[in-house]
Amino acid sequence: MNILLVNCSPVRNGATAEIIHIARACLVGAHEVRSVCIDDYSIAFCKGCRSCHSTARCVQEDDVPKLVAQYEWADAVVSVSPSYWADVPGQFKAFIDRCTPWCNTHESCAKIGGGKKGYTIALRTGPGMRECSRIIETMEHFYGHLEIEPRGSLGLCSIEYKADLEGRTDEITAFCAGIAAENVPH
Repeated sequence: MNILLVNCSPVRNGATAEIIHIARACLVGAHEVRSVCIDDYSIAFCKGCRSCHSTARCVQEDDVPKLVAQYEWADAVVSVSPSYWADVPGQFKAFIDRCTPWCNTHESCAKIGGGKKGYTIALRTGPGMRECSRIIETMEHFYGHLEIEPRGSLGLCSIEYKADLEGRTDEITAFCAGIAAENVPH
């Protein structure tokens, strides 16, 4: 099984990246695992021209198709997102907006392959789960429009720095072990 780990944060070496590292260590071996960071891609903002509604193609030329190709490769996607003002970071939101050509809400749609599963790990600096729940809702809404089946989520509160993950590794590893078990290669 091919599993894609997506760092939805533009920070390549922070707490979100450390969660990706922990998840990768848990999943690699039994699965083919790739990890990407949203900051590895040049993504322009949606212009709102709606051309893609009828053509299933964006008028802009950037790295969105390259990142979508990673989703196409994957059988399962694990999105790891910090809270930026109670939702996904703007860089990732720009990607979501630009995925309209692959979205199932228009007659003409490019579609990624079917049968994919989606998982979300949300983290925030504060103590309450409300912001994590909002991120999870955003990701599940995004998955739904790409016809990726949401299969599970994990919210982690009081995480700002890598050091804040001490004592939380077992929780992340257990979540990822569930992903691994659910996606046993045939």
